[in-house]
Amino acid sequence: MTLLAVIADPHYHDCGWVPKHSGLPGAIRTYAETIASTRVFNESAAAFRAALDRAVAEGARHVLLIGDLTDDGQVPNIAGAVALLAHYRKRHGLRVFATPGNHDFFAVAGRPQVKTFIATDGSPVVVDSSTTPEAATLGALPALQMMGRLGYQPETGDLHWESPFGRNPDWAARSYDVTSPDGGTCCRMIDASYLVEPVPDLWLLSIDANVCAPRNGATDLRDAAQFHDPTDTGWSGVLHHRAHVLSWMADVAQRAQVMGKRLIAFSHYPALDALGGASADEVALFGASGLARRAPGAEVAAAFAKTGVQVHFSGHLHVNDTAAYRGPEGAFLNLAVPSPVGFPAGMKLADVGVDQITIRTVSLADAPAHDVAFTAYRAEAICAGQSAPPASHAHDYGAFLNCHLAAVVQDRYIPREWPEDMADFVASRHVDDLLALIGVAGLDAPDIALAALVEDWYRLRKGGEAAAPFIAADRLAFYHKLCAQLPDGNGSDLAVRFITLLRIMRAYLARLPNGDFIIHLPDLRITPI
Repeated sequence: MTLLAVIADPHYHDCGWVPKHSGLPGAIRTYAETIASTRVFNESAAAFRAALDRAVAEGARHVLLIGDLTDDGQVPNIAGAVALLAHYRKRHGLRVFATPGNHDFFAVAGRPQVKTFIATDGSPVVVDSSTTPEAATLGALPALQMMGRLGYQPETGDLHWESPFGRNPDWAARSYDVTSPDGGTCCRMIDASYLVEPVPDLWLLSIDANVCAPRNGATDLRDAAQFHDPTDTGWSGVLHHRAHVLSWMADVAQRAQVMGKRLIAFSHYPALDALGGASADEVALFGASGLARRAPGAEVAAAFAKTGVQVHFSGHLHVNDTAAYRGPEGAFLNLAVPSPVGFPAGMKLADVGVDQITIRTVSLADAPAHDVAFTAYRAEAICAGQSAPPASHAHDYGAFLNCHLAAVVQDRYIPREWPEDMADFVASRHVDDLLALIGVAGLDAPDIALAALVEDWYRLRKGGEAAAPFIAADRLAFYHKLCAQLPDGNGSDLAVRFITLLRIMRAYLARLPNGDFIIHLPDLRITPI
């Protein structure tokens, strides 16, 4: 058995970075920007250290890092993250194998960034990469050169290493042409995928699914605006622009089977719907404005299954999920790994054996020094004439993220994504009012505002089984009972849409095991622990 620690989306941000020409003593992001984001910033270093410490404590010596090592691919943040990982390697022998995420670099020459930080007196200070160049996102080559020791380059002692292009690790030998949708513009891009055998008979397959394609009519390939953002394309970009990766995956999987290698694949993007299989229903309800629009289509699942790769870890969505595909092309599992910087903070441990893989989902609710920015958040509130945010008094990191999620639901998700009549109903009603609206009687409902149910809906969406510690037991039991007796969907349009919302909750509650479970090989049967 070989124990792997799997960490997705640490989004490392160095609060000690002093942006040039800013007058700032450090780089603490504002709370206002934090609650406008689905991830937190200033707490990332503490959360990442907590994840690495847990890996060490469990006895892992190999880490799969599932993309978005840094928050936006700036030189100070890459340097800080790489230095931290070098420290853990030197002190604990912890080796990290990474795959690129959409926040790690962008296209050929990077892209500009504008961020807001907190001054000593609590006032906001805008840092623009046009005047502070190190605040910009790097392009692929300089970023990958900085991160080379994270598996992207072979090392002495590796039993095997290759890329889709062979054994030559030079970046020039690992590039290919990407064309615009109309075929009129061509750009030479790096494919950072690799296969490594760090210990006998364990093959780790890092798949670079981060595809930046030029836009139609692009003429200046150093202009970030002339590229499509890979954030929303994910694996569909691989199908359309990196067909060579799929054929290479198939070859790797076939060789692994013949040679008796245990093959574990990982990429930043999910290859199956990682929202309980309910993304299509969510898009129908809220439109293509949230995470659900990023769910890969059926063509991705079929193409992935055809490669013969059976187990794939993904990140990107900051959710905890297990999804399975079984079709005429083959079968595989997608294990979505929670992020240290989003609710609920977590990671996974994978004990890889010959005929089974034991998965444990580990909470990172305890992250020492997570409160590094709390004083600044309070100063920011005073400067703005507001009360200190409740999150700035959270007793632990899990509570902080729970507060953050509630703020994001109320200040971002509902105002931006929900139909106005649904948002108005949630703002002023209780759970009993919802039951009356949809025609459900005889349930002993908890006496809570409907807004609390909606927050729990998002907790289950993000966390699956890992959300349970943050939802009162009586409420969770009620949700199970309610979702088990939903009506067919008759009634007013508003009632039908709330029934759809609860059907999606039912899908979240009925996910495949996503906490602690065993994957049995080769049939991919899953049993909870």
